[in-house]
Amino acid sequence: MGLFGRKRAGRRRGAAAADAEYLRAWAAVREGVEAFVEPRTAVTETTMVLVAKDGEWTRRRVAGPEGARKLARSLTIPVYDVQLVGYPQRMRDHDARQRVLRERERRRGLGELGGLG
Repeated sequence: MGLFGRKRAGRRRGAAAADAEYLRAWAAVREGVEAFVEPRTAVTETTMVLVAKDGEWTRRRVAGPEGARKLARSLTIPVYDVQLVGYPQRMRDHDARQRVLRERERRRGLGELGGLG
């Protein structure tokens, strides 16, 4: 067997209890969290994206659309079908801000290495 084990062709990794617990913990420490359910694809099972008020987000596999709705109800957060409503603008804005911050850090690191930047 190889270093990372064998991957079974044609099989998707489904949701695990650890995925739901991660989503619960993530939502518990953030404000204004909403859930967006993504459909199953050829590569992944159904996933849920949680988006906080500031646009920070995370994604994990869930036990199908009904499992996603059940989890959102238990967290008392709104849940949306991403195919119907799309992703919130604050999520895209957050990603854009993060790209700018990463680029600043990269440039700062280059400057420290040789006076460039």
